[in-house]
Amino acid sequence: MATIKGSAPAKVNLTLHITGQRTDGYHLLDSLVVFVDVFDQISATLANDLTLTVGGPFSAGIPTDDSNLVMRAARALQTERGVTKGAKLHLDKHLPHAAGIGSGSSDAAITLAMLADLWDVPPLAPTSPEVIALGADVPVCLQAPNPVRMSGIGELLTPVPRLPDCALVLVNPRVDVPTGPVFDGLATKRNTSMNILPAGLDIGGFAAWLAAQRNDLETPAKQIAPDVSEALAKLRSMPQVMHAAMSGSGATCYGLTRNVAEARQVARTIQVSKMGWWVAPAAVL
Repeated sequence: MATIKGSAPAKVNLTLHITGQRTDGYHLLDSLVVFVDVFDQISATLANDLTLTVGGPFSAGIPTDDSNLVMRAARALQTERGVTKGAKLHLDKHLPHAAGIGSGSSDAAITLAMLADLWDVPPLAPTSPEVIALGADVPVCLQAPNPVRMSGIGELLTPVPRLPDCALVLVNPRVDVPTGPVFDGLATKRNTSMNILPAGLDIGGFAAWLAAQRNDLETPAKQIAPDVSEALAKLRSMPQVMHAAMSGSGATCYGLTRNVAEARQVARTIQVSKMGWWVAPAAVL
């Protein structure tokens, strides 16, 4: 029986500028997105029906019905391509969910790619209405592992110059930061766009460029969850960290380092002092 396996990488918003809000409520954004080598794992086996099981260290509370984004993505492909087959899907959750690193969206994106292969149908384009309807982060996650500038409501995807070799330390203090209240806490929703990313930056120039950008959701997130401030302070206290900021709507924060060896040093130090936090060193793909 045919089985396909795939890895869904964590998505990190190195910048996140909120530039407006449409009349339908969707927020306009401008963000540099990268993917890193920490993953959820998914398998898909051809079957008559479409089902999902979930395991792994972050499986608690993950639904297995059609409210799960993986199942919604599978149904969307099934419907759009007229597929009558099913699949037995299994998701191993190694990434925290609702954490600002797009794990659910990345899971949905890799599911779309895997099932198109398993069912032998054309994949859905990142800009297709069916993909956009799955959420703002799903189109960009279909671009993994390439870094991308994401704008509009998430559907405008632009290639960026090659980034310097670097690594990240991801730190999540395991607190809930609900997205709605974070957006509601913005002082203004009409902020300036991200600066153009120059080509050919070395790691120092890249860190300096990042320092001149923003995550507009960081301030309201810190007001809702002060642990975000503590996570950022810990990262910024490490001499190996060249820049630190929050990813997405939080609570995951990242620290930029020159290489994975430095990222591991930082991760070990933080993990020892904060055993209850999720800390992961990662190479930028």
